[in-house]
Amino acid sequence: MMTLAAPGAAALNPWAAAAMIAAVVLTSTTGEVLTAAAMKSIGDLDVIRARSGIWGAIRAVVTCPLFFAGVFFLAVAFFALLLALNHLNLSLVAPASASLTLVTNAVAGKIFLKENVDGRRWAAAVLVCIGVYLLAH
Repeated sequence: MMTLAAPGAAALNPWAAAAMIAAVVLTSTTGEVLTAAAMKSIGDLDVIRARSGIWGAIRAVVTCPLFFAGVFFLAVAFFALLLALNHLNLSLVAPASASLTLVTNAVAGKIFLKENVDGRRWAAAVLVCIGVYLLAH
């Protein structure tokens, strides 16, 4: 039987493990959606760079509040990942957080960014959920 706790760490109940993984997934997805929204609002960086030079492109990014909100949430996701890895096995945290982030990114992209998420991506998301379930049990 697979244990949830990392070697040398106290055993955690499954709800605590799920909460840690959920924190990584939700903060990562939030950061990625905000960063993508920022880049879409800025526009094509190649066009900006051709018009205003490299510093103009950099200025366009660093003056966008959505970009910094996204970076903030990605930083929180990184530290949530470190906390999860401190208490849980890598063989659980890495695949669960990465694959569930794929699912939440597809949902968030569809809802918040109005992206076209086709049937193949939804099928992949369902298969990922099945895989995470098998991994956790």
